[in-house]
Amino acid sequence: VGSKFVLLLLESVIAECEIHFQGYEKAYKSTTAMALRAEFENNDDIGVFSKLTNSYCLVAIGGSEAFYSVFESELADVIPVVHTSIAGCRIIGRLSVGNKNGLVVPNSTTDVELQHLRNSLPDSVKIHRVEERLSALGNVIACNDYVALVHPDIDRETEEIIVDTLGVEVFRQTVANNVLVGAYSVLSNQGGLVHPKTPSQELDELASLLQIPLVAGTINRGCEVLAAGMVVNDWCAFCGTSTTSTELSVVESVFKLNDAQPSNVTSNLRASLIEAMS
Repeated sequence: VGSKFVLLLLESVIAECEIHFQGYEKAYKSTTAMALRAEFENNDDIGVFSKLTNSYCLVAIGGSEAFYSVFESELADVIPVVHTSIAGCRIIGRLSVGNKNGLVVPNSTTDVELQHLRNSLPDSVKIHRVEERLSALGNVIACNDYVALVHPDIDRETEEIIVDTLGVEVFRQTVANNVLVGAYSVLSNQGGLVHPKTPSQELDELASLLQIPLVAGTINRGCEVLAAGMVVNDWCAFCGTSTTSTELSVVESVFKLNDAQPSNVTSNLRASLIEAMS
């Protein structure tokens, strides 16, 4: 009787957990490859023309419909995919910085663009236009939902705006002696990819600072400017079409993209519960 009760209890717990994780099926849509290749008008630098977070995706206006469709097919059921320009330019990934909490854009962003973004993004996302000499914000700031690396010379006022708008802790850093931390590192809440020539000691120090695992690597067949060639959130990544299979595997591994699928979460939970009860 006791063992039957335990089995019934176990089945009940698993059933409840599966119901709970059904809510994640939409957010972490299962795909055969969690890191996908794309290009923008025959250009592999897709991180220049897009911005991806856990609550929205921005895609440059004027690009081919195929580029937009790659993002829309993977994300549109989960987060808004928004066509936009910033400061009249298509290089939106290099001009802006954002996470699930907010979006910071340069002062040259027009009122019309700002209003379009406010109308298109979730109400929970703060949007702030900042006066900053280093106006290519995407090149000088790298962040996830909790921490940000910033150019050592960024204005104090900008740093305060980043803290308030993005809800992150800010660290003034270089990556492999490069001040353009936003160009040479890509972060999610699961992990990060940094400049391939980052010394191992610096890699360990950065990983400890950010509290995420880091790997030194490349994108687009050996390109060191990582953020130009890819975008990532907590469940998928998009990389330039020149990205090799090895580079793609590294991306999927360091950002834990294969683990993000709800089927894996539920299976692991079931296995651990059965093991605990046996």
